[in-house]
Order: sequence, then structure tokens, then C-alpha cells
Amino acid sequence: MGIVYLGRDPVIKRPVAIKTIRKELIEDDERAESLSERFRREAQAAGALNHPGIVAIYEYGEDEEYAFIAMEYVEGNTLREYQSQGTRFDERDTVSIMAQLLDALEFAHANSVWHRDIKPANIIIMKNGRIKLADFGIARIESSDRTRTNMLMGTPGYIAPEYYLNAPVDHRIDIFAAGVLLYELLAGRAPFRGRPEAIMHDVCYDDPIPPSTVPHSRGWPCYDDVVARALEKSPDQRFQSAGAFRAALLAEYAHPVSSTISEATIISNVVRAVGVEPGTPSAAKSSAFPSSTMPPSDWSIPVLGGIEIELARFIGPVAKVLVRRAARTYKDVDSLVRELLGSLDSDADREAFTRAVTGRSLVLPPGHASPPPPSTALASGPSVTLEDVDLAMKLLTPYIGPIARVVAKRAATPGGSRQDFFVEVSRNLENPSQRERFLRDAGASGR
Repeated sequence: MGIVYLGRDPVIKRPVAIKTIRKELIEDDERAESLSERFRREAQAAGALNHPGIVAIYEYGEDEEYAFIAMEYVEGNTLREYQSQGTRFDERDTVSIMAQLLDALEFAHANSVWHRDIKPANIIIMKNGRIKLADFGIARIESSDRTRTNMLMGTPGYIAPEYYLNAPVDHRIDIFAAGVLLYELLAGRAPFRGRPEAIMHDVCYDDPIPPSTVPHSRGWPCYDDVVARALEKSPDQRFQSAGAFRAALLAEYAHPVSSTISEATIISNVVRAVGVEPGTPSAAKSSAFPSSTMPPSDWSIPVLGGIEIELARFIGPVAKVLVRRAARTYKDVDSLVRELLGSLDSDADREAFTRAVTGRSLVLPPGHASPPPPSTALASGPSVTLEDVDLAMKLLTPYIGPIARVVAKRAATPGGSRQDFFVEVSRNLENPSQRERFLRDAGASGR
């Protein structure tokens, strides 16, 4: 997020990194204010953390045009740049990187700050072999109520399952992301790969193979159990602190841990001198999405982004996929909102969503019935079964990919009728012919 410049403090006579954002480049006033708030959050979060493994914040300021953060200038390369050059760290350096990272996280968590975007691009390896954790732009300060808990924060592949499933989150999301990083260092590849939808599915429901069994990995099976615990789907089953994670890692290493990575491994030339990693550190950029979820060219991206945020308050991160898919067919806000109402469970939620997006109450034109509420035990016909849910997943997957599993499970109301369940699932398809075929294949076309 923002642009990073190399500056100089004229009083102390030291180099500083100055991270800026120009508000006028944001089309929407509310989004500009949101980014300014994110800047303030970064300054507040990292500024309160005085630790050798965390980039120091010196000053924050803003005016009508710009917001800026002056911070420690760190000369080195990110871990991502090491990976892009094919660097494979030996056991000593792998343990050193993780031990330094977990020490920094333990300090941040002890001060009620969760980073929420642990990834190679936010870890800087300095020329002395020490690491620095950077970019607290989406960090959550535990005592702050300014962070929207239903917004998708982080980078796909490092986001913990509870985020995708719209469950409560805490500092253990950083434990999961650190586990993903350890897996990468050991296996030479990420544990969750593919399109964003496929990554979401695998993070929530599938366990990656042990890193020692990945072809061309480093081996070292002694770390497999450590990785597996860090990547547990349930936060309660993970390491409960970064310190516990670090202790388990060092117990398996069984040697004195080095405070730096080896001099022979360090890239001597600076690929990019960084104070923080430039670019947007949060959700994946739109170009990372497959064409089915790219924002349509005839829609304003800020408008669609706002609708995604409002819908995500009710259904979580799946909102982005549903909004962008529906926007390919519906070309104005009112018709798009009406189409999305089917993804909401109650009249109160539909009313709140409509008001948030359009500024007025829910009013459907003649010939449009309000989407039916979710099925209940009083619904007519046979009840939905686990076999019906599996069938819905199988039939829906060719249309929308692995996210079908999340959609089908969300629509399965205990005691609801089979007919209403399949109708509810069909709302996630793009057009009437697809919905009709889906219901026919499911044996639920008769109303």
C-alpha cells in the first residue's frame, strides 16, 4: 500500500524510509478515508513495538492530499526476493529465520498487536543476517474497534481457515501464516497453491502432505509434526503462542540457534532497498483472480468493492466471488443487489444490505418476489441430507470451482427441505439456464 521513498532526517542525520499515499488517487472519499485509517493503524501498531526484529516507526502525518509514515530505513532484501532467485536455505538458516520471526511475533502479540499478513514479502533479511518484520498496514490492535472483523485481510495461501469461515479470529492467525512460511522453507513450495478459490478450499478442508515428503524437498522429517500443528484447521489445536511454536521448533533442531543466517547465504547486492514492501499487502490483486471473478470492465471497481465489503459483513469472504460473478450479468446497482439478496439468510439481513448499498429500503419491482427465507423444519417435502449436500457440491463445482463446498454447506439448514436447499444453492449460478440445469440434475426442478 502506497509508495516508499528514501529520505533523510536533517536533524538526526540518518536515512529514513518515507511511505506515502496520495488521497486523490482513490476515487471514492470513503475509500480514501479507509486507507488513511489503515495508514494510521500501521503507525499506531508498529510505532508501539520497540523490537530489533520489527521495522521501527518514527513519525506519522497527513494533510488534505497525502498521508505519510517515516520509518526505519532497512537495507536488505525480502525473503520473497531470495526465493525468486532460487535460494534454498539450509537447516541452520531455516531455523534461524523462523526463530527470529517467531520472537518478533511473540513480542507483538504480547503487546496486543496481530500482524495478519505474514509472508515472504514482509520479511526483510539485512546484510548482517538479521531479519526485520515489516508492513503492519493491516495489523489489528486488540483494543481497537476500528477494524472490520468480516473483511478479508491477508494474502491467499497464508490466510487462516477461520477467516474464510467467518469465525472469530485472534493472534493465532499469525501462527498459521508462520506455519505456511516454515512449510515453504522446508519443502521449497507453498502448501496451498492454485486459484484463489482452490486455495480457500484446501486451507479450510484439506491437509497438505508433510513437507519432508514433497519431491526435491530438504527432507528433515523431524519438523513435519511442528508444521502440522502450526497448520491445524482449528486455532485451539495450533500452538497457542509464537513462543510455544519457537520452543517446539528449537527442540527438534537440538542445536544452539544462530541469531543470524549464514554469511554465505546473504545476497550481497540489494535487489531493492526497502523500508517496507511497496504494493498492497492485503487481499489478492484483481489480476490474481481467474477470469470468472475478474471485475467486469463495464463496472466501477470502487463501486463493486463497496458492495463486496457490505455483503461480506453477512456472508464472509465468499462475497467477492458472488458479487463479481453476478456483475457480469447485472449491469446496474439495483438489479445486482436484487440478485445478491438470495445469498442472505433473513429479511433483516436483506434489508440491512440493501440500505447499506442503495441508501433506501428494500423495494422489489412488480413481478419480483422477495427471496424465500432459509428452509426450516416446517418446510414441505423431504428434509435435506448429507448425501444431498455432497450431490450439490458435485453438481456445483463445474460451474464455480472448489468454493462450491463452502456454498453448499452454508445453504444446508438443519431440518430444511431438500427442495428449498437446492433452490438456495442454485442462486449462486450465473443465469436461469444454468440454474434450471442444476435443479434438473439434482432432481429438484419441480416446485
